Amino acid sequence: MATVRYLVKDVDASLPFYEALGFKVTERWGPPFVMLTRADLNLWLSGPGTSASKPLQSGAIPEPGGWNRIVVEVKSIEEAMRALHSTGARFRSDPIQGPGGKQVLTEDPSGNPIELFEAAHE
Repeated sequence: MATVRYLVKDVDASLPFYEALGFKVTERWGPPFVMLTRADLNLWLSGPGTSASKPLQSGAIPEPGGWNRIVVEVKSIEEAMRALHSTGARFRSDPIQGPGGKQVLTEDPSGNPIELFEAAHE
């Protein structure tokens, strides 16, 4: 099982997005932190006030966003996109076709990228 931590601006605002992707809450530690699970992935969402969001000695302040991402495999990109549209999700592009299937990048409410991937059907 893999564990990934994402920094988010608001845990409560992020939950509907991840639940639309099939994640389930496994633990909640107050407003700023929640543990989610989907298949073999643990996803920790850390909001303001958690240790992961505290400034570093260098002065750098951890923040959400960027291009590194988790990949969530879906049966149908179109169905997943419809489910996410109802949460207000933003997509960075239209779906892109590649040799192994289709992918699209979406963002959670804090701007963290999630790649939806639909394997090519042979």
